[in-house]
Amino acid sequence: MSDAESRPSFTLDGVEVPFDPGQTVLQAALAAGQYIPHLCYHPEFKPHGSCKVCTVRTGGHAATSCTTPARAGMVVESETEEVVAERRMLVQLLFVEGNHFCPSCEKSGHCKLQAVAYDLGMTSPRFDHFFPDRPVDASHPEILLDFNRCILCELCVRASAEVDGKQVFALAGRGMGKHLVVNSASGLLRDSAVAATDKAVDVCPVGVILRKRVGFAVPVGQRRFDERPISAQASDYAPRPAPPRDP
Repeated sequence: MSDAESRPSFTLDGVEVPFDPGQTVLQAALAAGQYIPHLCYHPEFKPHGSCKVCTVRTGGHAATSCTTPARAGMVVESETEEVVAERRMLVQLLFVEGNHFCPSCEKSGHCKLQAVAYDLGMTSPRFDHFFPDRPVDASHPEILLDFNRCILCELCVRASAEVDGKQVFALAGRGMGKHLVVNSASGLLRDSAVAATDKAVDVCPVGVILRKRVGFAVPVGQRRFDERPISAQASDYAPRPAPPRDP
């Protein structure tokens, strides 16, 4: 009996997906090369289901696949017309709640929000744009913060606290007023403990945190999601051991 045959499994849109104890539905699916759209999930951090884009249906109800433990024999639906339509609406809302103008964004082609939108067949934002007034913080000599593009995934918050040990970023406010802030006396990035080498600088799935003076080093059209759709890169987001931390 092979290792795959000895492992428990569930079905995802009719495909059998083996899993290891402790894995979530999303983790097992990605490890098996089966893509479920997602934004806030990152294999190096504990899932917390903030964006809801990875929502699937199982047991007759909706559940975020990044936080749902895989169970033997469960039946999971991800690509039904209803689920895809709900995901597309969530992504459309993210586009209008912030200021996301892909042609002018340095992150175009590397942006997961843009890539997921393409993969879901999103052709328009559908809803009216909010056009929030969010200032750009260019105070740091090496890093630019464009708060206009934040989708509140909390990846920079978690990376700064759990990996960098600095707690540079946080979320403040509630409801529509919820926003990303910098933990410094002035509220500016230049007065924080952030460094260009921090994990928090690299995990943003959109174009909020950018390094200065390296814009468009890779031409648009030759970037990660320009060359292959995000759904063809499922294994890139499979669970992997976190890098060792300094004692």
